[in-house]
Amino acid sequence: MRPLYPHLILLLLLGAVLSGCTEPYALQTNAFESALVVEATLTNEVKNQQIKITRTYRLETGAPTAETGAEVNVTDSEGNNYPFLETDGVYISTHPFQAVSGRTYRLNIVTREGKTYTSTSESLTPVNPMQQVTASVQEKDGQRGASIDVSAFDASGDSKYYRYEYVETYKVIAPEWDDERTILAPPVPGEPQGILIVPREGESKTCYGTQTSNDIIQTTTVGQNEDRVNFQVRFISNKNYIISHRYSILVRQYVQNLAAYTFYKTLKKISGNGSLLSQTQPGFFFGNMRCEDNPAEKVIGFFEVASVSSQRIFFNYADLFPGENLPPYIADCKIREFKNCFDSFDPDCKGAALISVIGSNDLLYVDSDGSQSYFFMVKPPCGDCTKIASNVRPDFWTD
Repeated sequence: MRPLYPHLILLLLLGAVLSGCTEPYALQTNAFESALVVEATLTNEVKNQQIKITRTYRLETGAPTAETGAEVNVTDSEGNNYPFLETDGVYISTHPFQAVSGRTYRLNIVTREGKTYTSTSESLTPVNPMQQVTASVQEKDGQRGASIDVSAFDASGDSKYYRYEYVETYKVIAPEWDDERTILAPPVPGEPQGILIVPREGESKTCYGTQTSNDIIQTTTVGQNEDRVNFQVRFISNKNYIISHRYSILVRQYVQNLAAYTFYKTLKKISGNGSLLSQTQPGFFFGNMRCEDNPAEKVIGFFEVASVSSQRIFFNYADLFPGENLPPYIADCKIREFKNCFDSFDPDCKGAALISVIGSNDLLYVDSDGSQSYFFMVKPPCGDCTKIASNVRPDFWTD
C-alpha cells in the first residue's frame, strides 16, 4: 500500500527551530512526540480493503515505523464487523467486502499497548464513475508533452470533490542490447586474464517499468455551473524516456466528501511544496481519528469512505508524436572502445581496464572485432533493461 502522505509524518511534529540557517546543517529533532498515523480509504470495490498504521518518526531516522500488533476492525451501522489482520506492516481485511450506500462505517484500532482509537462515522460518497481517460499533445510551462486528462459528469451535482491516483507502466527497450555477453575466463597462471563471449540468458532487451503517483491530486467542481470534470491528472514531457515506445496508465478517481477533500488539500499545502527550512513552519491539524483514552492526544490521518472508479489506457509514442525522434534514453549510451592488450609501452592498450569493467559489471558487452583485439562496451542500462525495469510482462499488457 503506497503511503498517501509520507511528508506529513516528518512535518507536523518537528520540534526543532529551523529558521535562519545559511550553511548545511545535520538536522535533528530536539523535541519529539510520537503520534499514530492512519492511512485508510474504504471503497465500494469488493476487495480485501487495506489500512496502513504507522508512527511519526524523528527527522534523523528517515523512515516511519509500522504500528504492529494492533487489533483493527471496521464496523457499520447495520451491526456488521469487518476484522483486519496484519500482513507485512499493512492491515488487510480477512474477507473481501465493499462500502455500500445507506450505511455508515467506523474504523476502530486498539494498539498492543491497549490504547483505543476510533474514527467518526463516515458514509459512502456519491457513485460517479469516470467517463473517459484520454491522452493528447499539449503544452505546459513551455514544454510539449502528453497530457493525461479525465472527464466525469454528475447530473445530480452531488459529487463535487475528487481525488486521483495513478499507476503508470511503460515499455523499456535497451538501445544497445546484444544477444551475447562477456565473462572472465578461469585464470591461467602466467597468462593475461582471458575473456569469454557467451550467449546471454533470459530476457534483457525488453522490460516494463512501473511508477505510482506520489502527489495529492485533487479537483473540485464547486463554483461551476454543473458538476462536470475535465482535469489533467498527469503531464509527461515529450523528452521523458518513459513514453519512448508504449505507455499505459491506470487512473483511479475517488469521490470525496468536503471533510476528506479539505484534509487532503490542507495536507498538500503544508507538505507538497517547499523545504523544511521554509519561513512558514506547519502546525498540527486534525483529521477524523481520535484517541478514546485521551482525546487531547494528536492523531494524524483520515478514515475515508469513497466511491472509486478506474480506467486504463495505452498509447505509443508514434500515436502522439508521429515522425518525431524518440526521447533521449535514461542513460548515456555512448559506446566505449577498449583495445584488449597489456603492453605498457602502448598508450592505447586498455586490457586491464577492460578486465576491471567486465568483472565489476560496470560496463556491458556490445560487440568486438573478429580477433577480440577490440571490445565495445556500454553502460549497463543501455545493454540490459533489467537494470532499470522488470523483464516480467504485466498480465494486463497489450501491444
